[in-house]
Amino acid sequence: MTESSQLSPDEKGLLLFISGPSGVGKSTICRALAAQLPAEFALSATTRLGKPQDQWGKRYLFINANEFAQRIEKDEFLEYAQVFGHWYGTLKAPVIESLNAGKKVLLEIDVQGGAQIKVMFPRAVGILILPPSEESLVQRLTSRGRDDPATITTRLAQAKMEISAARNSGAYSLEVVNQVVETTIERIKEFVQGPRPKSG
Repeated sequence: MTESSQLSPDEKGLLLFISGPSGVGKSTICRALAAQLPAEFALSATTRLGKPQDQWGKRYLFINANEFAQRIEKDEFLEYAQVFGHWYGTLKAPVIESLNAGKKVLLEIDVQGGAQIKVMFPRAVGILILPPSEESLVQRLTSRGRDDPATITTRLAQAKMEISAARNSGAYSLEVVNQVVETTIERIKEFVQGPRPKSG
């Protein structure tokens, strides 16, 4: 291949990935960023069932476990992981196409996926969203009305592990405590639209 064909897509566009514990407000933040930056949501495949809120923002392809496994074998994912009993993966082709076109691409992914993305795309920008406190996270999870107390306890334990793993991974350039969502969005926009370090 020629040198130009080896140019990483994230040298052309900008890949932005956002992670954080369940209930921290990632989806609300990502929807706003997609509209205001603007940025394209990466297409994710998942084995979970669709939810009413899936019609807004983040794009999903709902498939069964067998098809998911087949796509893994065909190397169709940038990253994939199992979370709370369901498989999630970011489809590779649409992301590469958008980056090559010089666009911003937004991924809402878990910490495992974030670490994988950072290895493949060193210039990708990772942002970790944090709750103001453990108590506020429990309150947010409870107010959503989706989970029973046992599930909330599990999600809280998972949140602590995710935050620790994210910090240890070195994949995240910015941590933002989501106290006021509008302030969080503005802080991320300011960071993303600032000067990017040149790759070595």
